Amino acid sequence: MTTAAENRIVDVAVVAKPFLDDIKAFVDKEFPDGNSPKLVGILANEDPFAKMYAKWTRKACERVGLRYETIECKRTELEDKVYELNEDAEISGMMVYYPVFGTLPSFMAGVSMDSYISNCVDFKKDVEGMCFTYIQALYRNQRVMKNDKGRNVKSILPCTPLACVKILEHLQVFDSKEGLAGKTITVINRSQIVGHPLAAMLANDGAEVYSKDIDSMFLFKKRLQGPW
Repeated sequence: MTTAAENRIVDVAVVAKPFLDDIKAFVDKEFPDGNSPKLVGILANEDPFAKMYAKWTRKACERVGLRYETIECKRTELEDKVYELNEDAEISGMMVYYPVFGTLPSFMAGVSMDSYISNCVDFKKDVEGMCFTYIQALYRNQRVMKNDKGRNVKSILPCTPLACVKILEHLQVFDSKEGLAGKTITVINRSQIVGHPLAAMLANDGAEVYSKDIDSMFLFKKRLQGPW
């Protein structure tokens, strides 16, 4: 006998609230003078959705007490701007609103110019987890890294795939001991920003993940090591 699949509407604000509350409590405690860490978002395209994303980023930062600034530049100036911010001691982290160059190939390093730019960001300031240091850690299932003080810290993960995982945790899809072992998941899209890292993260937690894109289907399957 088969049963109909259950459809659920998820209020993501409920999922996000405990994380936002934790960040705000930390910022209020550690930076009572208001001189909190500063995040910079770089806009180097005319994409209206990227500009909307920048506004959402500002609102999220203001909600938890973090400082935020949007910097706009031409895409031909983007690489220099990233290196400039790498050296700016006032900046704690930065993010680039992609796509900037789209599918334009890179003749310097990486598959595309966008991937090249992501690797120009200093890993100590990369809040998106898109530079080589964090991407390598993701695909090697290396969840802990040492910071400048020699302390173990969690590896940075791409935000949208991580949000998908947290929603699945909220829905209690994860088993407390076995993670996603025994589950089969299909991820539609294999972009380097969302689909590809999401498939890897779910596979790292024990699922068999079928990654479907316009011209191919791949199976991701890795050894279970525990929750993110």
